[in-house]
Amino acid sequence: MNTLNRTGILGGTFDPIHQGHLDAAEIVSRSLQLKQVLLIPVGLANHRVILPRASAYHRFAMLGLAAADYAMLQLCDIELRSTKPSYTSLTLQRLTIAGYDPSQLFFITGADAFAEITSWYDFPAVLDRSHFAVVSRPGHPVSELHNQLPDLANRMKNVRSAVSSESQSQRDTTKSSIWLIDANTCEVSSSEIRHRLAIGKPLTGLTPPNVETYIHQHRLYLPNSKNVK
Repeated sequence: MNTLNRTGILGGTFDPIHQGHLDAAEIVSRSLQLKQVLLIPVGLANHRVILPRASAYHRFAMLGLAAADYAMLQLCDIELRSTKPSYTSLTLQRLTIAGYDPSQLFFITGADAFAEITSWYDFPAVLDRSHFAVVSRPGHPVSELHNQLPDLANRMKNVRSAVSSESQSQRDTTKSSIWLIDANTCEVSSSEIRHRLAIGKPLTGLTPPNVETYIHQHRLYLPNSKNVK
């Protein structure tokens, strides 16, 4: 598989973006030799997603601040411009229509979220719209996915380094794969950050300093705040 145009896709509400997101993007980018990683914030939430506390404007601004120190990260507003609910399968279809080659796309997700893939919209067809790069999350190692999703085990490939991942990927260039990456990521969630802000606790190490500054400047996530702009 040609690595020149490999593009990672990291979607989410990013309410707000945190170090766990950034760790996953960096790890997958290095392990699978990605050219870039698109950060795609949810626009109109689907029924499975909790409505964001912060507005699209603020969430996109925080993504821009967080991406400033990562050369491979690029912002993408394809979901914010859509009038339809955000679903992974529809996002991948839109990217294909926009000119991206599905064989060069790698959808990045945590092992905890991927364990529920059978409940995702448009399953199992969604698995054929890109490769999936699944990263271990605290308490959810990728090694458990073979047992959790036995019907998908034949599509799973372990990634241990950029070199080994390249030699593995050349074996199968026609069918999308599920790449399992066992690596440490920051133990944090957006809900935890919102809770800490609500009770006045610091966010040191949980989100980039410039994002924390932005949150305080705009008084985001305070109790009873609507955060609309």
